[in-house]
Amino acid sequence: QVQLVESGGGLVQPGGSLRLSCEASRMSFSIYAMGWYRQAPGKQRELVAAITSGGSTNYSDSVKGRFTISRDNAKNTIYLQMISLKPEDTAVYYCHANFGVGTARYDYWGRGTQVTVSS
Repeated sequence: QVQLVESGGGLVQPGGSLRLSCEASRMSFSIYAMGWYRQAPGKQRELVAAITSGGSTNYSDSVKGRFTISRDNAKNTIYLQMISLKPEDTAVYYCHANFGVGTARYDYWGRGTQVTVSS
């Protein structure tokens, strides 16, 4: 069974930094597109950043220039480096993996890690 395990969340002051990690297991990691989503209380889950199997990245406008997504296929891990954090970045951050071939779709989620930005 595929597992995605996030780590690195916590409490940080505004302007601070955090690095989230998501380690995948029991999957052919390198062929999957990976992403980070977040969900704040009372809001819908939203895409924060994504990285394709080839390494192309995209970001939501709200985090562009502050967050960086990367992947290490040798470690089956993706990262989200977050700098200049703002209170509105407070949310549960989820790791996501997806792969499609033909009509088959494979879609997995981690359990999430809490990020709280507060003074």
